[in-house]
Amino acid sequence: MTDDEAAIRQVVETWMVASRKGDLETVLDLMTDDVVFMVPGKEPFGKQAFAAAFKGMGKSKVDGASEIVELKLFGDWAYIRNRIDVTATPPGGEPVRRSGYTLTLLRKESDGRWRLARDANLLAG
Repeated sequence: MTDDEAAIRQVVETWMVASRKGDLETVLDLMTDDVVFMVPGKEPFGKQAFAAAFKGMGKSKVDGASEIVELKLFGDWAYIRNRIDVTATPPGGEPVRRSGYTLTLLRKESDGRWRLARDANLLAG
């Protein structure tokens, strides 16, 4: 495994841990400023809309697992195909489970860090 591959795997792990903790600041730092998210049934959205949705989850407990199925590097760009299983449980509410695949493009930025730049999330309930 190359240093870049290890760094990308660490981005995914850090994202999952920060999501479990509700640590929005860390999650946002893992994204480029021009990040674009695509999810079924919605217009593509960026970092500000992601942050608003994250905050909108309130005190929901998020837990999940992520498995990188494929990772390819192309210079300062890379993609991962990821299998994700996530459960969100609102306080006093029933858990909502989503699972499926994402296709994520990452970009190595001028500070040498890999960050998520584009994400197509195909999770289903």
